Amino acid sequence: MISTHTVARGGYRTLVFLAYALIMAPVLTVVAISFFDSQIVSFPPAGLTLRWFANAWDRPEFAQGLWVSLRLAITATMIGVPLGALAAYSLNRGSFKGKSLVSGLLLGPLAVPAIICGTALYIFYIQIENVIGQDIVGTTAGLVAAHVLLTIPWTVRLVSASMEGLDQRIEEAAANLGASPSIVAWRITIPMMRSGIVAACMFSFIQSFENLELSLLLVGPGQITLPVAMLNYLEFRIDPTLAAVGTVQIILIGILMLVTDRFVKLSRVF
Repeated sequence: MISTHTVARGGYRTLVFLAYALIMAPVLTVVAISFFDSQIVSFPPAGLTLRWFANAWDRPEFAQGLWVSLRLAITATMIGVPLGALAAYSLNRGSFKGKSLVSGLLLGPLAVPAIICGTALYIFYIQIENVIGQDIVGTTAGLVAAHVLLTIPWTVRLVSASMEGLDQRIEEAAANLGASPSIVAWRITIPMMRSGIVAACMFSFIQSFENLELSLLLVGPGQITLPVAMLNYLEFRIDPTLAAVGTVQIILIGILMLVTDRFVKLSRVF
């Protein structure tokens, strides 16, 4: 006789498996299509090949887009994560008027569709250009600033989550023993926030590297990002080359997550 507990546990495991299958199905589909031999995707495939990876490698717009996206993501992460970490620390430990308003302002972009944020930022840039008489849209500085704004909400969310439950008395004890505020910050506070900061760096990099909505409206000549280059390619051709590029992105992000989890267990943050 099968017990109710066994049936419930089996049903739970089935639901978890179906959830993971639903999440992973698009990823696995992209990876599989990148190896299909025929230009028009059909199933079952006529054969398997690596020529779409070679085609992507031979196209200069993808190589240039990858380089621009890497530089942009690294720069935005290096600027946005420290700013977001400071904001998260202030919200977690500080007590000031309008704290909830500031928190909502910093975390609000996470609930707003990216295309709306991109359109609003584009309109804002145009208005600033009319005031100062200098171009912002299409410049490297304007694009970096937009991606920094993209990374800050993720950093605030992740660092704030990592700080929940941290014992503030450790910092107070260090200060009572004569440690200066800078020593307390570098030797006590930042090490305690390490898991959240590392996770924020990873997610900020991924969000910037994969972003299309902001970049599409703000890129200029000579600074086309990889997602924009992929969209431009799709306008004129439909073949598994984009799946090959997507597979490379999936591998890069997967390696980044594995390396990050090696040093900081991501399960501790979420």
